[in-house]
Amino acid sequence: MTPQMDNNSTPHDPAASDEAPGERRQISRKGLLKAALVASAAPLLAGGGVALARDAASTGNGPLAPTPECDDGDDPTPPQMEGPYFKPNSPRRTSLVTPSTPGVPLTVSGYVFGRSCRPISGALLDFWQADTNGSYDMAQFNFRGHQYTAADGSFSLTTIVPGLYPGRTRHIHVKAQAPGGRILTTQLYFPNEPRNNTDALFDPELLMNVRNVGNGRQGSFDFVLDVAQTPGPSEPPTKPPTEPGTSWASGTSYRAGDRVTYGGVAYRCLQAHQAISGWEPPNVPALWERG
Repeated sequence: MTPQMDNNSTPHDPAASDEAPGERRQISRKGLLKAALVASAAPLLAGGGVALARDAASTGNGPLAPTPECDDGDDPTPPQMEGPYFKPNSPRRTSLVTPSTPGVPLTVSGYVFGRSCRPISGALLDFWQADTNGSYDMAQFNFRGHQYTAADGSFSLTTIVPGLYPGRTRHIHVKAQAPGGRILTTQLYFPNEPRNNTDALFDPELLMNVRNVGNGRQGSFDFVLDVAQTPGPSEPPTKPPTEPGTSWASGTSYRAGDRVTYGGVAYRCLQAHQAISGWEPPNVPALWERG
């Protein structure tokens, strides 16, 4: 019997897939060579971390490049080619865990933009991943779920750091789709993973910014979908600094919620303090967060 789709199941349209059957990504000598060169390929910020789409947009250097595809053969189109790990009709939810779920807690957040860096509201993001032991649940929907971006294009996922399994580096799968648009199948990667250098599918453009917070980790990533947008004034995905254009400065007293820029990146103050040299925003995540 064909399963019925309810309002909380993943509304993927197979016909909307963004790659044809003959265009599937294969592990090749070229891919292996690329994996050996990834250490120097990711765009980095002066203060550390991988540049996000929101950072690139602030420079005004033309349209954004779309997020790359990264398909390891489990795209659901055509059905007979469906790989072992993707399952359609995932539940709609922003958390894939319960308080008793084993593993290192992980929160992934960010935005979905079009090519002109305008946020896309209502974009579909369907996530799936391995558990802490590197296993995928094929019987039910553990570590699977979809959600839609908010009016400002933002999303947030609560999960755990996925475990490793033979042949792959650590990663999270995702399908992203603007309303009525084509499906982007890709993966998110973790920085400083030894297997990043040997995984032929790894793409440094898909690295998240990840930092340790308490007993868990926080990751950030901005998706850019290949959606044409008319350039024009729009609300930014994050609130502007308290005083637009204010740069971080040593000796300044900041309050929680104040916003500054440093190295071309926006930051929000997490707790009141007086800035001193060495406490630049990228150096003290306890005091500042990007966004």
